[in-house]
Parts: sequence; C-alpha cells; structure tokens
Amino acid sequence: MDLKIIKSEKRLCTCCMEEHEVQTVIVREKATFKGKKITYEASYLYCDMADELYMDEQQMQENDITLKDAYRKSEGLLTSSDISAIRAKFGISQSDLSILLGWGQKTITRYESHQVQDKAHDTILKKIDQDPEWFLLLLNDSKENLSAGSYQKYLNAAVVLYEKDRDAYLRKAIEADYARFQTNKLFHGNVNLSLDKAVDMIRYFAAYPRINALFKVKLMKLMWYADALSYKLRGFAITGLVYRALPMGAVPIGHNFIIDLKDVPCEEVDMGETNAYHFSLKGVNSFPFLTDDDKNILDTVIEKLGKMNTDEIVKFMHKEQAYIETAPRDVISFKYAENLQI
Repeated sequence: MDLKIIKSEKRLCTCCMEEHEVQTVIVREKATFKGKKITYEASYLYCDMADELYMDEQQMQENDITLKDAYRKSEGLLTSSDISAIRAKFGISQSDLSILLGWGQKTITRYESHQVQDKAHDTILKKIDQDPEWFLLLLNDSKENLSAGSYQKYLNAAVVLYEKDRDAYLRKAIEADYARFQTNKLFHGNVNLSLDKAVDMIRYFAAYPRINALFKVKLMKLMWYADALSYKLRGFAITGLVYRALPMGAVPIGHNFIIDLKDVPCEEVDMGETNAYHFSLKGVNSFPFLTDDDKNILDTVIEKLGKMNTDEIVKFMHKEQAYIETAPRDVISFKYAENLQI
C-alpha cells in the first residue's frame, strides 16, 4: 500500500495505546457511492508499532466529505467547498441562504457536510454563483425573514458583485465590437484598444476645472481630439478607440457602453423633455493608466478646447478635414490627423 506521509507527531496512539511518533498519511482509496465506483484520497493515522491504519473522528468526517466530493466532481456537481465558496462571496450564513432559496433551514448545512445535493438544487446554486442580480431579487423577496443587519450586509456584498460582473460584461461587449477593426491601424490609431486608458481619459477631463460644462457631446469631441493629436505627434493614439462621423461630430463606437463603465463619473441629468449626461470628478484623483506624455496631450486639448461650449466645439469639429472627408456614419481615418486644427 502506498502511503503519502503528511506529518509526524509524538502523541498517544489509540491503536496500540502507547505514546510514540504517529504519522498522518494519505491513502488512495476506492469505494462505490450511489452505484458509482469512486477513487479518492483518504486521511489516516498510521501506527508503525502495530503496522495499522486507523482514523480519528475528525478524519472520519473529512474522509466522508472527500468521498462525496469526488462523486460530485464525477457527476459535474458543486463540491461542498464550492457551495461554501458561493456563500463566502455574498458573506451569507448557511441558514440564511436556505431561507433565500426557500429550502429547509439546515439544507445548506447538510450540503456542506454529509449530503450530496440533487441536480435541481445544484443548478440553482450555480445560478446564484453566476448571477448576483438574481441573488438581489431573492434577497428582496426574503427581506422580511432576515434581520436588518444581515439584509444590509448581504445587499452590500451582492451590489459589489453585480457591479463587477456588469463592468466585465460591458468590457467584453465593447471588445467584441472592436475586434473587426483591429487589422486597420488607421481606424484604431495604430494602438490596441485600452478601455482602462479610455476610462482614465474621461476621468481626467471630468476632473479638470478649466473644462466648462462637460456633457456627453463635448466629451466625445475632446476624446477624439486627444487621440488624433496623439497620433499626429507620436504616430499612435492613446485609447485605441474607433470613431464614427455622426451629425454632432466624432463619436467612439460603443460610446453608450463606454460611459457606463465602472469608475466613469457620469451623472444623468433631467433636462425637461430629455436627459443629458454630465461628467464631473471632484477631489484628489490619480490616473494610473495614463503616461505623462498622454497627460501632456490631454492638457493641450483642454487648453485649446476646454472652454468651448457644446455648440462651439461641434462647429469646430465640423471644420476638420477628418469630418469633411468622411461620409456620414463612416469610420474616421486617423490619416487626417496630420491636418488637425490644433
């Protein structure tokens, strides 16, 4: 029998009832569970005086879980530690998660210890793991059955997870939309798309006190001018964004998703018959994804255009060769950056 020694310690050996060095070992075992042959690693104590393997109570419980987790893996089910990890993500107790799911109060406790969940419950647990928005819905439905403190704790954790997942989804959607442009450097400005730089660029403009009334239309023009000026001076843009010629001037593809990205300081403002998007960032801020050269280019754009209102910057943009020579809604080539007005 192959034994893998984990540790050795002097203790009272309950096998021979003598005090001596007792080894904790791992043994590869085979067993049948629910009619399926399972191989798993079991933990034992080894008495070399009697040349015997034996288990204490804790090892019995751990080996039982290990066997059942091996079965779960073979069936594509969540293991006991997987279920525990799902709870940990939301910081929720075993009993409260059972309440949210409308199960018996001890159901999750059993699933994390000795009972293998059925596939229907496994599917629900996987959905909880993958969909924090659904967790929020369940949490709201169960609010009356939870303490106020617990409810708020779970709500805070779920909101953080939801926002994180939402940001990841938005980034993937934008990146997928941009994949078709990556072979043409004149479309993306000879640089790979960096949403981190795009977010930092927006934040930099939003934090600058010399920019008057930064709303969405003006912001889009400032972003294009920054990327175009960078291409003119350095041969590559800052963000890798691709811009189209829309009626109000240059606008990056995916702009609605971009302004919804995490850390973009965007506020929706009620303007009566319509809503506008205002960008403002207060306090001391850092912009880790922008280089000093990037910031110098942004400063130049701010100096030239920052005090213009929306109508003024749109009219200014309409005079650019890049806009005049580009058909409506077509992609604006960075080749026109050479003749930039700033």
